[in-house]
Amino acid sequence: MTTPEPTTPQPNAGVMQIAAYVPGRDKAAPGVRLHKLSSNETPLGASPAAIDAYREAADRLEIYPDGSSHELRRAIAEVHGLNPDNIVCSNGSDELLGLLASTYVGPGDEGIFTEHGFLVYRIQILAAGGTPVVAPETDHRADVDAILAAVTERTRIVFLANPNNPTGTYLSDEEVRRLHAGLPPHVLLVLDAAYAEYVRRNDYASGIELVSANRNVVMTRTFSKIHGLAGLRIGWLYGPAEIVDALNRVRGPFNVNAPAIAAGSAAIRDRAHVDKAIAHNDKWLPRLTEAFEAMGLKVTPSVGNFVLVHFPDGDAARSAAAADRYLVERGYVLRQVVPYGLPNALRMTIGSDEANQGVIDALAAFMRQ
Repeated sequence: MTTPEPTTPQPNAGVMQIAAYVPGRDKAAPGVRLHKLSSNETPLGASPAAIDAYREAADRLEIYPDGSSHELRRAIAEVHGLNPDNIVCSNGSDELLGLLASTYVGPGDEGIFTEHGFLVYRIQILAAGGTPVVAPETDHRADVDAILAAVTERTRIVFLANPNNPTGTYLSDEEVRRLHAGLPPHVLLVLDAAYAEYVRRNDYASGIELVSANRNVVMTRTFSKIHGLAGLRIGWLYGPAEIVDALNRVRGPFNVNAPAIAAGSAAIRDRAHVDKAIAHNDKWLPRLTEAFEAMGLKVTPSVGNFVLVHFPDGDAARSAAAADRYLVERGYVLRQVVPYGLPNALRMTIGSDEANQGVIDALAAFMRQ
């Protein structure tokens, strides 16, 4: 019996298995002031130097941007001590994750990520025709042994968010190196270091040295978090020459727009603004953690610019869903993390002084009711 021909265009295998990514909400209850704490955006805004550069670029919008993002790559290389030839810039780091998957994963191949890892990894593996493989975590933290146990002859790529979103946990440099040492040389290890600038741990490394010494590791970074340029969508990758060459062959020829190149170049050079953002995070990360724990809530230890707050199990009146409704009514919008397998938790971005204290006070009242 022959299979009937389809009567409409059909998406590639795997596409319809994708649950579309849902961004953090940006609406509060009517009539109350919105404090958006759902998307890990910096409360300090962009660098004044970046804003000035963006405005200057507005005078040349009829001109195509530099297709190689030369100035942006040069600025990144200066700040991080890298060779600009080993850098690829992109329309957000999400674009890079997609390019890596589509370049190195195909039908029949497998891609690994961890249990509570960034949802985009699964999306991009499926979009490339591959099979997503989930490695279990231990205490909401990536488990090197579990990742290595998931490797098969079909594994082509391993995505590791370090620090991880939404948990805020991280692997030490020693553990990441142990993970890399256990992978076959043809398997690509992707270190997603979107929150690296916030980490204040001596045993942490973003992955630059590991990339420099190997041919199967890349590191991705973003301007959306500490640099405050989420609206411009700028990401970058540091990788071996062969991988950079492959990505440059498949990326769009003008994938980073001119105002983004100008603003990003200025932002990454503004160390004072970055230091200010780090200081604000260092002030509020322990304060929020201690305040929530004092209410009887569990907080996963975080090294990022957000905290994952767990609510009591078996108590519908004090569940994450109930807390979310209560907070939204008062203008505080946090992130539900049900799609990450965390149905009774909320992720809170560290916001302004006013927003942070407001959430503390509102949650304290919620837990007392």
